[in-house]
Amino acid sequence: MITLKVVRDPDGLIRGFTMSGHAGSGPHGYDLVCAGASAVSFGALNAVEQLTGIRPQVNLSGEGGFLSCRLPDQAHVGKMGKARLILEAMLVSMRTIEHSYGTYIRIIDKGGTHYVET
Repeated sequence: MITLKVVRDPDGLIRGFTMSGHAGSGPHGYDLVCAGASAVSFGALNAVEQLTGIRPQVNLSGEGGFLSCRLPDQAHVGKMGKARLILEAMLVSMRTIEHSYGTYIRIIDKGGTHYVET
């Protein structure tokens, strides 16, 4: 199962996320849930960097199955707002995947004024 943990600051603003595990919804190379989650998360990271110029701290495992992203503590307020919006949009897409394939992906979103565990 893929677990996506959202990191928020005390005000509920998204700071980053950690995604770990393997969906196991199909054979290696043909796992649609894994492919969807990977495309959405990497697309969001690329969008943050290309559209805002903010370079999040990103960690990957060499063999897949782990991705973490953290926005920097210091950045232009307007750019940071755009970066957070992109990550929130990523969550909307991930929740769509979770809605259809909840056996294979779980989202944990805690922090600040927001708390949603699905």
